[in-house]
Amino acid sequence: MTPLASSPAAERNKQPILDVLRSVLPPTGRALEIASGTGQHIVHFAAALPGIRWQPTEPDVASLDSLVARRNEADLANIDPPLALDVNDPQWPLDVDFDAIVCINMIHISPWSSTPALFAGAARHLHAGGVLVTYGPYLQNGGAVQSNLDFDASLKRRNAQWGLRDLDVVTRVAVDHGLTRNQVIPMPANNLSVIFTKTT
Repeated sequence: MTPLASSPAAERNKQPILDVLRSVLPPTGRALEIASGTGQHIVHFAAALPGIRWQPTEPDVASLDSLVARRNEADLANIDPPLALDVNDPQWPLDVDFDAIVCINMIHISPWSSTPALFAGAARHLHAGGVLVTYGPYLQNGGAVQSNLDFDASLKRRNAQWGLRDLDVVTRVAVDHGLTRNQVIPMPANNLSVIFTKTT
């Protein structure tokens, strides 16, 4: 049996993120999760929101086995088999569109190129009026609380292409791809849930 990978951070933040999703997702529909990681989030969301059919994805093929194992253990009918998906691919391996896309803790732990790629993919695969929910730490007005600045420095030491992104810059990228920022929700540990809506 494939061991289940686990993230303490995902365990801590899954309920606060679910509370946000309850307020912005429709009662029924389809949702795509980008970079599902350990699968802790999507299993928690799917159990609590049975009217939503969830599509997990993960760019790291080696992580898919654990993601598949967690889906199998959860035995929830509203989680589709995980797909290998890298946001930077010009075409995502999807044959349906979605009412929501959820992207947790990816924007700051990836090269900057992944951010415009995320919004380009959202523009292609969201229904009009659909939402893109991002979660994680951001810079605002060029700065952040000290703990986030320390985190930003530690990320850049690990990989020079990683780091916290300025929310206004990310918002401009969203607008360039036909998405409008309509909510910024403060979250525990100085994170934000940022809600974008596809306007056309």
